[in-house]
Amino acid sequence: MALTGRTALLAALGLLPVGILAPSWTGMLAVNAPLSLVILCDYAMAAPVRTLRFTRSGDTSVRLGDGVDVQLTVTNPSRRRLRALIRDAWAPSAAQDPVRQKLSVPAGERRRVTTVLRPTRRGDRRAEHVTVRSHGPLGLAARQGRHEVSWAVRVLPPFTSRKHLPSRLARLRELDGRTSVLTRGEGTEFDSLREYVPGDDTRSIDWRATARQSTVAVRTWRPERDRHLLIVLDTGRTSAGRVGDVPRLDAAMDAALLLTALASRAGDRVDLIAYDRRLRAQVQGRSAREVLPAVVDALATLEPSLVETDARGLAATALARAPRRSLVVLLTGLDAAPVEEGLLPVLPRLTQRHTVLVASPADPHIARMAASRGTVEGVYEAAAATQSQAQRLRTAEQLQRHGVTVVDAVPDALAPALADAYLALKAAGRL
Repeated sequence: MALTGRTALLAALGLLPVGILAPSWTGMLAVNAPLSLVILCDYAMAAPVRTLRFTRSGDTSVRLGDGVDVQLTVTNPSRRRLRALIRDAWAPSAAQDPVRQKLSVPAGERRRVTTVLRPTRRGDRRAEHVTVRSHGPLGLAARQGRHEVSWAVRVLPPFTSRKHLPSRLARLRELDGRTSVLTRGEGTEFDSLREYVPGDDTRSIDWRATARQSTVAVRTWRPERDRHLLIVLDTGRTSAGRVGDVPRLDAAMDAALLLTALASRAGDRVDLIAYDRRLRAQVQGRSAREVLPAVVDALATLEPSLVETDARGLAATALARAPRRSLVVLLTGLDAAPVEEGLLPVLPRLTQRHTVLVASPADPHIARMAASRGTVEGVYEAAAATQSQAQRLRTAEQLQRHGVTVVDAVPDALAPALADAYLALKAAGRL
């Protein structure tokens, strides 16, 4: 049994004249006995809680930063009207609104309540339980119970870099068969034949096709398609560090999503793995239409692991997932110690068989520190930031000496910079 504030108020109002006029046990009993009887009657008239039935409906996924509606249907099979206060408990990171809702359900009927969730973190957000407090008609006492009603909402990465996709697709169309070039160059393959027009390069004339028809045929070319990309996410200790307002892993995810969307539109095959000391997630063998939703779903529950990444295991896993020549995009940090002790010793195994591109989100606070002047503290901050930038540049140069393409940019610029590097490699025929 749960008593309401109305009960406490009635008890206080009843005992006030007794305490002033005739303070005694008899007076208290004369007030509390009828009140207790009314409370018991009100409790007995409240709709039972245990027999209530609950079902859920609504969306099961939402992008981080968006809202989602989840409906809870309450069925009252009893013969009494349900006057209830319902608390639908979700994890705090689900940011539900409202937390508690009033509900009135006539006997034998059902009602639906809607909870709006605005999650603040990626991953699966699950409903804990539903607590119901069923009040009597007088509102003095209530029955209370809890029901387990399972439901989960998967919070997907926000994919903020999708705003850069149209401009990169326009650049891709310049390289693609929609605007076929006349002459063959690196990284191109035969596209189609068309009729010769004055001004075409005579070296593009297909004499065999011309002999079979009455007009002169010219070959057109387009960038090679059906190349393989393997995106490797480092989920080790360094991925937990924050760069700007987001963890380094989240910035890497955003870049991976833009690259996946662009490469799938370009006709290339995209696979993804996430690794630290073991394989955390993978997407392999998906079609162009399926790969982006699959990557988004795989990244939704991914979290950094506070362990040092096993570089040898990462390289071995990447080689196993890419048996033929591929573009391996490694999203990791450019910290000197992890790169020199972990990545550099195994890098020749990757570069011998594949084209390797390393992308790393830089901390924008370092750039702001490097530009600070005017005070003693500012000068020291600028010196420390400059030293950090120089060390990061030396690490990038070490990777470049091994034939690795390096993309180093702040989180907001990392995704478009990685897309531009992919387009440049594609145009140069290095995939």
